[in-house]
Amino acid sequence: MARTIAKDHDHKRAQILKSAAKVFAEAGFDRASMTQLARECGISKANIYHYYDSKDAVLFGILDTYLSELRDRVLAVDLPENDPQAALHRIVAEILMAYQGADHEHQVQISAMGALPEDQQKRLRGYQRDLVAFMSKAIAQLAPEVFDGDAEKLRAATMSVFGMLNWYYMWNSGSGSDAREAYAEVVAKLTLGGVRTL
Repeated sequence: MARTIAKDHDHKRAQILKSAAKVFAEAGFDRASMTQLARECGISKANIYHYYDSKDAVLFGILDTYLSELRDRVLAVDLPENDPQAALHRIVAEILMAYQGADHEHQVQISAMGALPEDQQKRLRGYQRDLVAFMSKAIAQLAPEVFDGDAEKLRAATMSVFGMLNWYYMWNSGSGSDAREAYAEVVAKLTLGGVRTL
């Protein structure tokens, strides 16, 4: 007879991933152990293995969940029509809001993604590429005449915006929603003014 799945199965998996992200971010993925994960989760090591068969599986679970949910959330934003600056502001604000409370996951993404097999990294980079493409489209609409036929210039502008967002994550990770909205407006205005000079 097949083993039934507990009603709180998904909730427990999510709790394990959240706790593991904290351990991996603070101790480093290579140095962290399943014993540490169990201690942080407040469950036995055997119980973790019931949900994830290895530390690598936990790492992939963290990043696959984090990046896919980030991608889905941002791409679902309802953008205003015929107002490219407002559209960029909405995208940037949504990314900053999604970053809120995800410091450990973000750090694990930066420091540990390279520990995964190439096929898993490829899947995770796919989520990132979707975000970059979505942002690129919004930036291109700010000044179509600037970027027409110049993919490298558009990519440079797009990655510069992500650079501003990552700076905010590093130095203002504890800021609230109002501060994130205000910074999103700064990024949108800086980008709008900047791309026109390119």
